[in-house]
Amino acid sequence: CVVVALPTDESVLNDPEYKKRGYKQGSRVAVDYMGSHAEYVSVPWNKIYVIPESVSSLTAVSALVQGLTAVSFMEEAYNVQKGDIILIHTVAGGLGLLMTQLAKSRGATVIGTTSTPEKAALAKANGADHVILYKSEDTVARVLELTNGEGVHAIFDGVGKTRTLVSVGNASGTVPPFPPIKLVQKNVKLLRPTMNNYTVTSAEVLYYENALFSLLANGTLKTQIFKEYPFTAEGVRQAQIDLTSGKTTGKLVVKVSD
Repeated sequence: CVVVALPTDESVLNDPEYKKRGYKQGSRVAVDYMGSHAEYVSVPWNKIYVIPESVSSLTAVSALVQGLTAVSFMEEAYNVQKGDIILIHTVAGGLGLLMTQLAKSRGATVIGTTSTPEKAALAKANGADHVILYKSEDTVARVLELTNGEGVHAIFDGVGKTRTLVSVGNASGTVPPFPPIKLVQKNVKLLRPTMNNYTVTSAEVLYYENALFSLLANGTLKTQIFKEYPFTAEGVRQAQIDLTSGKTTGKLVVKVSD
């Protein structure tokens, strides 16, 4: 995205947080905003992320939402530390790969789950130490085997023997209600955060903007582009079909413009 018009309200222009951002017409930006399948979109200024010269536009837009999710969740939902053992479900997807890279950069051991040997190979190429094929292996048994019966320190989107469970999304539907007493046996902490609640204020947006783009610029995080689609009715339709097929890995990108 490129900025084509700036706010005109004096209260915004004089806001110290707005001034910190250095917005200019022509600035390359990434946007976290619903309804952005369009050539032009009007977005609140504090929901815009300025892309630094060290990061390409394709990398920035393909990593923005899931990258911000990975960075904020692994800092605030569960602060991944050196020596932790982390279980990441659907590890070969766009978010799973970024979480794997980030957890490894922090010194954690990563166990992932996925559906096919091909996806397992991709996850391992991105740093996963162990990958469980959930269609043919018992995930709980394998996790206990890999951890000598101890379980893991945190799970990102899943169930099992754990200390912290962070439910990341609703790709297969919402989690059905269950009695909290079930968490007692293993002193489990359950969280269902959303990235947007970690980027409410302008200061939070700027903090995570700098954190994410720094990790992309120095190569700690790398995006995997599965395919680019044209911004046409058929192109967007095909992207949705592919996304829900369960056969894709990494990110699907709809190219709105050059």
